[in-house]
Amino acid sequence: MENAPRDVPTVYTTRWCGYCVRLKSQLSRAGIEFHEIDIEAHPDGAAVVAQANRGNLTVPTVVFSDGSALTNPSAAQVGSRLVAAA
Repeated sequence: MENAPRDVPTVYTTRWCGYCVRLKSQLSRAGIEFHEIDIEAHPDGAAVVAQANRGNLTVPTVVFSDGSALTNPSAAQVGSRLVAAA
């Protein structure tokens, strides 16, 4: 798995997830940069998602540079977390 740029959240997704498509679109419209990892293409990404979600492979899962995570958040929630961390 490639490393995400520092202070840019990583969005763990799958290609078939409608919630993932929606979140990525909302983040892009809001001008929020993110790094994307498809958990089906990167098994180590799936392990990160499972750890953040008590063993469940729930996407989208957004992991921040401090190690905290949000599961199926809105773009506003991601933006708020980034502002709070700055």
